[in-house]
Amino acid sequence: MNIRGSICALATPFAVDGALDLDAFGRLLDHQLAGGTQALVVAGSTGEAHMLEHDEFDRLLAFALERVAGRVPVIAGTGEAGTAKTVALTRRARTLGADAALVVTPYYVRPTQEGLRRHFLEVAEHGGLPVLLYNVPTRTGCDLLPSTVAALREHPAIVGIKEARGDRERISALVELVREDFVYLSGDDGSAGEAMLAGAAGTISVVANLVPQAFRALCDAATGGDQAATARCHAALEPLVQALNCAPNPIAVKAGLPVLGLGLALPRLPLVELNDGPDRARLHQALSSLASLATAAG
Repeated sequence: MNIRGSICALATPFAVDGALDLDAFGRLLDHQLAGGTQALVVAGSTGEAHMLEHDEFDRLLAFALERVAGRVPVIAGTGEAGTAKTVALTRRARTLGADAALVVTPYYVRPTQEGLRRHFLEVAEHGGLPVLLYNVPTRTGCDLLPSTVAALREHPAIVGIKEARGDRERISALVELVREDFVYLSGDDGSAGEAMLAGAAGTISVVANLVPQAFRALCDAATGGDQAATARCHAALEPLVQALNCAPNPIAVKAGLPVLGLGLALPRLPLVELNDGPDRARLHQALSSLASLATAAG
C-alpha cells in the first residue's frame, strides 16, 4: 500500500438539518481527486468523527469507497477512547473495505506509555487493517513518545505514524524511525514542508480540503528534496494555513467549503460556525490570493 505524499483529512459536510450531505461530500471527493490528492482520510478529527453516529460512519465510508473506486487509498479514522471500541470500529472499517485505519491515541483518559503500547498492539492484532498511529497531544491529553513508536513499529500491521507535533526535536526523532515498512507522515500543515524535507513521506493535511493542487505541489517539492520550491509553496500556503488556525479545527476549514461550492459551513455542536467578522474575511482573502497565484501560474 502506497500511503505517502498529499493526503487529505476530509471534512464531513452536513446539511441545514444536520444530516450528512453526501452530495457535497461527493463534490469534495471529486475536488480531491482532480487536485492530485494521493490518499484520503474519512471520519478523522477534521471529519468530526466523534460527532458521527455508527450508521453515519458506515454510510460516509461506504460512499467514499464507491466514489473513489480504488483510485487512491481510503483510510478510515477508527480511534476511540477505549481499546475494545477501537478494535470494533476498525473491524467495521475493514468490512466496509477501507485500505487502512488511522488510530488516534485514546483521548481524555491519559494512558501511560505502556497503556498506549498495549492499546495499539490490540488494535493491530485484532482490527484486521494496516494501522497508522496518530499522535496529537494538544487534543488528546497524552503524547505518544518516539520510544513507544519504535517498539510498536515492530508489529507488521503497524505501518506508520501521523505526528501532529511539528517541533524540530520530534521531527528528527521520527525521521530516525523511518524504514521501508514504516512511514512518518506529518500531521501539521504549518511544518509540513520542513518535515518532508527531513524525511517524512507525506502529510495528512487539513488545508488540502480547500486547495488540493497547491498542497500536492508542496508535497512533491518537499519529498523530492527541492528546498527552493518547497519554500515557495510554503509561502503561498502560509496565509491560508494561519487563517485556518483562527478557530478549533474543523470550524474554519468548513467555512471555506461554501466558497468553493463544496458544502455548507456547518459543524456539529458543540462546535459552532465561524463568525462573520475578521476571521472569515481573512480566510476568504487567503483563498482568493491562492486562486490568483494559481491563475497567474497557469
